[in-house]
Amino acid sequence: MLAVALLLLWAIGSVQEGVLRIEWSPLLVPLGLFLLLGLIQFSAHLTSDPFSARESLLKLGTDLLIFFLSGQLLALANEKAWRRIGLSVTAFCFILSLFAILQFFSTRTLMYWSVKIPWGGFFGPYVNHNHYAGLMEMVIPLAAGYILSQPADRSMRGWSAVASFVVLVPVASVLLSGSRGGMFSLLFETFVLGTLGLRYAPLCRARGLAIWGITSISAAIWLFLWMDPGQISKRLAVLFERGRQHEEISFVERKTIYMDSFRLLREHPWIGTGLGSFEVAYPRYQSLATDEVVDHAHNDYLEALAETGIVGGAIIVAAIAIFLYHAFWDLGGRLRHEKGWMQIGASLGVCGLLVHSFVDFNLHIPANAAWFAVCAALGSHWRAKFSMHGGTV
Repeated sequence: MLAVALLLLWAIGSVQEGVLRIEWSPLLVPLGLFLLLGLIQFSAHLTSDPFSARESLLKLGTDLLIFFLSGQLLALANEKAWRRIGLSVTAFCFILSLFAILQFFSTRTLMYWSVKIPWGGFFGPYVNHNHYAGLMEMVIPLAAGYILSQPADRSMRGWSAVASFVVLVPVASVLLSGSRGGMFSLLFETFVLGTLGLRYAPLCRARGLAIWGITSISAAIWLFLWMDPGQISKRLAVLFERGRQHEEISFVERKTIYMDSFRLLREHPWIGTGLGSFEVAYPRYQSLATDEVVDHAHNDYLEALAETGIVGGAIIVAAIAIFLYHAFWDLGGRLRHEKGWMQIGASLGVCGLLVHSFVDFNLHIPANAAWFAVCAALGSHWRAKFSMHGGTV
């Protein structure tokens, strides 16, 4: 409803100005094709679960609308607007991580100190700590990009200390959440950001980036080790064990689900079993010994292949390739401007979640999927415009 309201406001604004400006993105083509594939599955009754397919189409359409609107708003954004975006995301990231840390140490069973979660394992506003890490993987790089985008005359000792603290608290919260996929994705993002900064940023900025990055990460690790009650560190030692901790599915169990998903794909190779149908279609191929319902494959790529087949997989590969091309073009020129740093931060957030998606299902969490759509629009901001004045192109 909010996405539709924003679309109406954008349309009303265009009518009032008498000009329809459309910021085109090549990503709209594969996204539209993927939505079309889901519509064909649903309308032709080619899905194993029509109810879930309808819900998935609603969510996918909403995310596509968010991506489109984000691109249109960015077309009108000047440097001042980009600074406001960066400042807002940075403040949100810091406040949310601070809340998550305070909640973690004050209660282990009451989310928001009021909602009882008997199985534990929640972190911040998320029932699953891995999904909290998924959100942070997207907003931390964007916040870091905003901080690094500030003019050199603000890179004073006091500003650097504040900036480092603003970033180290969210990083420490991801470590404290105990999400192993989140830790690896954050490490991946840090490595890529450091490599790109040292390779393409101006020399003075690159040196400052190296010093700031090493200081912030070291401080975040120290803060985590200081706060860690001991149980989080032990989680890293049980990565390949069959047993669970806090109802966390183990690596061996994930591997079993992956193999089962491949068998499902072999029987429905071209268009899969239908969007959102994994929970219904999986039991026929299940070899995992459990009395719990397996609602996701814990791998967004395998789940997408099972539900949309080779056709959907080809569209996904094309979308990722298009995004990477447009998100990381002309880095030398882009990193000389404030907006460029924030665009790279948003792009890294997308890449971090794509890495995490190999071992989890963050893209099936509506809040994370919406953030993913916004970050994708921020990172792949395309310059081509189409304008209509009084009906004339």
